[in-house]
Amino acid sequence: MADTADLTERVLARVAAYESGFNARFAEYFDTLAATMDAPAFSRFTPECVGLLRELSLRGGKRMRVVLLYEAARLVTDAPVDGLDAAALSIELLQTHGLIHDDIIDDSPTRRGGPTTYYAYREKFPDRPRTALGLAILAGDLALALSLRVLLDAEAPLPVRQAMVEAQTRAAADTFVGQIADLERDFTTGPADEEILHSVADYKSARYSLLAPLELGLLAAGGEPGRHAAELRRYARLVGICGQMRDDYLDLFGDPELTGKPVGTDLREGRHTYTVRALLSAVGGAERAVVTSALGDASCTDQDVADVREIGERSGVAAGMRAEMRRHAEEASALAGSWRRRWRGDAVAFFAQLPVWSVERAG
Repeated sequence: MADTADLTERVLARVAAYESGFNARFAEYFDTLAATMDAPAFSRFTPECVGLLRELSLRGGKRMRVVLLYEAARLVTDAPVDGLDAAALSIELLQTHGLIHDDIIDDSPTRRGGPTTYYAYREKFPDRPRTALGLAILAGDLALALSLRVLLDAEAPLPVRQAMVEAQTRAAADTFVGQIADLERDFTTGPADEEILHSVADYKSARYSLLAPLELGLLAAGGEPGRHAAELRRYARLVGICGQMRDDYLDLFGDPELTGKPVGTDLREGRHTYTVRALLSAVGGAERAVVTSALGDASCTDQDVADVREIGERSGVAAGMRAEMRRHAEEASALAGSWRRRWRGDAVAFFAQLPVWSVERAG
């Protein structure tokens, strides 16, 4: 127990250092970009767009993708690694792209405690909704292009830069496919098949939030992720499923005081999440009628959500989801533990503990 506590303390100290150091580099990147961006001299919209990208990117977030990237490099070496900072910028710029487009798809007014890019443009152009929409889409597209350009400009050997661009491009394409599949999933009339949910979690989030940082960190450090592609993908998929299950669980069974988010959003929007699937599979009769009545009803009350939550707790859905998350986390931890035979032990320990941490976090 003492060893685990000591490891946790050391890892948390590294995580804090990664976050602090990266945030300073991210701000510096945007300062340089604002001064060097190639755009027509008359254009006011271009620097305003860069400013909105900067504001959203620096507004918050735990930078866990950055942490994964640096810890992946530490699997190979604890020495400084050329190109790693550029890879970190690329990962977070791709995340900025995703946030902007997600907020357009969901018509979300706020993100990370401030206005979304889409709503910032809507406020700026209240009488030109198509202009606001177009500029928000283009802002997201610019973030994606910049995420690849920083890799092309990285201080790393050409073969490494090319390999990193290929990995990040694959991750982006997989994420777009995942977004499409996520929208398609909610057209099902019954409980979504478990494999559908697993696939959406894999494509939509695991491949760019977990697999890409692993691959980029190993590539920058001189590792060969292609030799271990199957198990890296398996690990990312398992942790991604854990994370999506946790998010879906907290949307109904979480404490808003801890998560900072209201409960029942997925239910009101009719999203066929892991939680909804488990509910529809577990209950029948009058209880099922309560669930189906609330599902997709944007006007359902807080009491309606509380009633569904009570049904989920009474029927064992909440406990079952916690057990399923734990099962996937333990499988991922065991897989990461097997890496000790070829990679550095303290970094391996981070990846072995990460899945359990990911499902035990309260908020």
